[in-house]
Amino acid sequence: MDIDVLGALAVRENGISITPTAPKPRQVLALLALHADQVVPVSALIEELWAGEPPRSARTTLQTYVLQLRALIATALEREPDPEGGVAGAAGGRTAKDVLVTLPGGYLLNSNGGTSDVREFDRLAGTGYRAMDAGDFPGAARLLREALALWSGPAFADVQGGVQLDMETRRLEETRLCALDQRIEADLRLGRHRELLAELTVLASRYRTHENLHGQFMLALHRSGRRGEALDVYQRLRGMLVRELGLEPSAALRRLQRSILMAGPESLAEATDAGGERLVRV
Repeated sequence: MDIDVLGALAVRENGISITPTAPKPRQVLALLALHADQVVPVSALIEELWAGEPPRSARTTLQTYVLQLRALIATALEREPDPEGGVAGAAGGRTAKDVLVTLPGGYLLNSNGGTSDVREFDRLAGTGYRAMDAGDFPGAARLLREALALWSGPAFADVQGGVQLDMETRRLEETRLCALDQRIEADLRLGRHRELLAELTVLASRYRTHENLHGQFMLALHRSGRRGEALDVYQRLRGMLVRELGLEPSAALRRLQRSILMAGPESLAEATDAGGERLVRV
């Protein structure tokens, strides 16, 4: 089974889509796919579908959605090729109930060792973070870029999410932002400040109170000989933080501003590490 959730939902068995078009079964599959090979409690699925106000028939209705998903899985299994080139139909004796398993308290989607873009993202990002810690900035930049390339849009972009999926979408977005922050940091360490300017212009506009991204934008501008624009970025961010959150910029960002005023640091880390503080407020 191949599972993609970092963008549009796509779940394939034997290369055949088992993603339903109806919104509710789609929600069920999305939550099961995100937690593939783990039991998803019935209570979590009911909360996702009905947001704390389930009908009396909630469990029966959920079972109906599971049956609909199993029907799609069965169709895909029937088209599984056999080793001799024919169509084996449920080869190896696998059935839809073996793929979407009923267990005490919940359901499990058995990926049977297939691919998952979330798992691959976590693997690449984790390896990239370790490369950063080891000072391997070219390796970190490459690995984190590969991880971020797995995203084709917001997670579950075409799924009407409920409580559970909305929470998971926010969590996944935070992991993406962390990887993005570290990839940009690695590129800055490699002297790619001019290459980053266009990307950081867009990111600073999209994430208007994200201090790390604005700090990286300030540094890239400063190192590109655009000191005045770097200081303007700080003033715009400060105005946004005060106006929307009632907060002043962090001590780390203020140190970066002072460093730029004094023709300061060669890397963002120099402006933050001394105070033991990263620019992470959002």
